[in-house]
Amino acid sequence: MALRLFNTMSARVEEFRPIQQNEVRMYACGPTVYDYGHIGNFRTFIAIDILQRFLVQSGYKVNYVMNITDVDDKIIRNSVRDGVSVQQYTAKYEKAFLEDSAILNIQRPRLVRATERIPEMADFVEVLQSKGFAYRTDDGSYYFRIAKFPAYGKLSKKDFAGMEDGARVDVDEYEKDNARDFALWKAPKPGEASWQTPIGAGRPGWHLECSVMSMEELGETFDLHAGGEDLIFPHHENEIAQSESATGKTFANFWFHARFLLVEGEKMSKSLGNFYTIRDLVLKGYKPSSIRYLLCSVPYRHQLNFTFDGLRQAATSVDRLRNFRLRLTSANLPAGTNEVMSKLASDTVERMRAALDDDLNTAQAQASIFEMVRGVNAAFDAGEIRKEDVAPLLGAVEKFDEIFAVLADDDVPKTQTILDWARSEGREKEISAEALAIAGSAGLSDSVIEGKIAEITAARAARDFKRSDALRAELTDAAILVEITKDGIRWRRK
Repeated sequence: MALRLFNTMSARVEEFRPIQQNEVRMYACGPTVYDYGHIGNFRTFIAIDILQRFLVQSGYKVNYVMNITDVDDKIIRNSVRDGVSVQQYTAKYEKAFLEDSAILNIQRPRLVRATERIPEMADFVEVLQSKGFAYRTDDGSYYFRIAKFPAYGKLSKKDFAGMEDGARVDVDEYEKDNARDFALWKAPKPGEASWQTPIGAGRPGWHLECSVMSMEELGETFDLHAGGEDLIFPHHENEIAQSESATGKTFANFWFHARFLLVEGEKMSKSLGNFYTIRDLVLKGYKPSSIRYLLCSVPYRHQLNFTFDGLRQAATSVDRLRNFRLRLTSANLPAGTNEVMSKLASDTVERMRAALDDDLNTAQAQASIFEMVRGVNAAFDAGEIRKEDVAPLLGAVEKFDEIFAVLADDDVPKTQTILDWARSEGREKEISAEALAIAGSAGLSDSVIEGKIAEITAARAARDFKRSDALRAELTDAAILVEITKDGIRWRRK
């Protein structure tokens, strides 16, 4: 099968075909680093990470670029409020974004920062002005003339036939359906950060930044532009208008947008008290692997209802997969091969990939691996697994984790990173007992625990139940719950 994705531009699922056969050039709108990223932001970044990982697994060379917006209205306003430079203000939140991304196993793309491309942005404004698409106002700002771009609205499917020619909007983000000329370059106000350029002092508008950074890195036309659904209008619509006006070429061939999420059935907002950053959840005692698993458990174009019950279920799912892998690697099996198991492994990989080829159906891909787990555990109980079956079955698990990235033994150090941050920020009171347990306050990392589980398995196989019970009691004393089931031994932190 070939990868098929929903293209926001055409409003239908299409076969994804890159411009160059073996290379994908993709750009994602990254964070505006004025605050800590919330779970809605990271749902989008994980969806894009899943796509990038699947493209690599499919044999593509992926040239993946993400911007860091380190200058915009909010950043300037907040830096002035705090009495620090724009660079000082954004450094803290860029560092936090990169840490949170690493905590969630999001592979780092090639990063570009808006403040590093100011001269190129000023040059771009000059090109638009020379072609009649941009005009200068008395204060030294430059605006894009939307009436000169008849295709405006083709991405968002909004009808702007009655828009008022020459009406301007000065803020970076707006929600009005009646489009207005938007700022390309903003003249400085007293106390604001600005840069000296051939078009005058000032700084770029948000929409201009992404157009310039993406085309500088990937060319005037590239394969795929990604972001959250909230960026379709006005941000991506404005990117298209200014980019295609400057070049006369298609800006991006595919537009990939992830839906935001609900929290316990409601829109996330600080006023409702249901606004969570990744750090908030880790401090509450949820593992980073569980957070990632839940955020990619529903296909990217569907509404995800984030619940704490769902987060606990995600933890159970991750633990089940880890215990399954442990059972495969620690079992004392007779020599030989059960062809049924080899076929189950290859069929599982095929079903997972077919699900992801189908517009990144992550839910179906996850269901496929658990169908294999159930079948293999039943075969274990029936004594039908052989030593040579382990490699293909582990291979299927590895193929799954190349995409979903939840099985690495790294919850302990990642949680510790957040606890160290909380202490440095004076937020010790927010650290839960569960978070302390995960971080290893009991002195046991996941890898040590799994080693002891392997010892319990071996002791039970040798009918040394005294040894098995002693090891289990040792784990219980360390706040580790050990469950011995017909599907194998499972564990979790209390």
